Amino acid sequence: MEYRTLGRTGLKVSEIGMGCEGFANKPFEEVNALVDQMEAAGVNCIDLYTPDPELRSALGRALRGRREKFVLQGHLCTVWEDGQYRRTREIEKVRASFEDQLRRLETERLEIGMIHYVDSLADWEEVLSGPVMAYARELLREGKIGCIGLSSHNPEVAQAAVDSGMIEVLMFSVNPCYDLQPASEDVEDLWAEKNYSRELVNMDPARQALYESCQRKGVGITVMKAFGGGDLLSESLSPAGRALTPLQCIHYALTRPGVASVLSGARTPEELAASIAYETAPESERDYAAALAALPRISWKGHCMYCGHCAPCPKGIDVASVTKFFNLARAQGEVPETVREHYAALPHHASECVGCRACERRCPFEVPVVENMGRAAALFGR
Repeated sequence: MEYRTLGRTGLKVSEIGMGCEGFANKPFEEVNALVDQMEAAGVNCIDLYTPDPELRSALGRALRGRREKFVLQGHLCTVWEDGQYRRTREIEKVRASFEDQLRRLETERLEIGMIHYVDSLADWEEVLSGPVMAYARELLREGKIGCIGLSSHNPEVAQAAVDSGMIEVLMFSVNPCYDLQPASEDVEDLWAEKNYSRELVNMDPARQALYESCQRKGVGITVMKAFGGGDLLSESLSPAGRALTPLQCIHYALTRPGVASVLSGARTPEELAASIAYETAPESERDYAAALAALPRISWKGHCMYCGHCAPCPKGIDVASVTKFFNLARAQGEVPETVREHYAALPHHASECVGCRACERRCPFEVPVVENMGRAAALFGR
């Protein structure tokens, strides 16, 4: 298992994480078996959006004696009422549900306290200036959470939260189809058939900017909906008109700037094993470039996907990394110190490009690589 640093939190999280859907409606024995499987494979990041008391208790029991091996991403603002999950901003309910979470998980703190499901700017403003953020900061001071995060499906809201400096982790929906959709307060828009009936070319700029901002500012991204709720894995259901594999979806998410862990919603040991298999899969099975380039309803023409098909460069330039650092700086309007340092650390730089265009001939997305290298050399001075 490979591990990544989760933004500026310093936490090391496994590239493959686990969403709590996998534990839902299961007896303790099955939950424990999934935790055994995670421990054996090195999967250490668990998201817990659900307030289901039975799930919390079963997982807490399963974690006995090995709690320190896992990074728990628990949510604020989720409550259990009338036998089902609800979202709330009522602070007394928020407090009670969080304390219940700690008690049932048999722990004194969570590594990540995730403010749950903020998809409108009005809701974000209420959270930011109201008792929810005040409570999150109280938990942080008391050591009951290690950092504050936020979950969202809306890039405008997520960007506002990142820009506020109040969060260190973002849980966001990342996959090749959702990344085409503009910001919306209605999560249903992400997979609404009508939104895929028009010509779709290249990633929505707000999403690109969000991922780049997270990497620049040290906000770690944990990914939900990498498979689009399973739709992307089915040719008949995929809005792209063709199925992708789980490994392709995982690799796509992990190659976006800022991403640290992809949370698998595995419900069975077999599904979890299929996600864990990413770690030992050959590059040919991870590769999403050819699949995306061939999607009948979508085109990424001219857009660098950081897929690495441009390699090898005869001068040794890591073209994908140069392009990523160039995009990070260009979006900022200046060269942030961290980006400059990472670019400088590359063994070869854009100025070494000889314009042979071998990279362009290999690129599935017709990216003007030589032009980008010239612009990067001018921006970074080498």
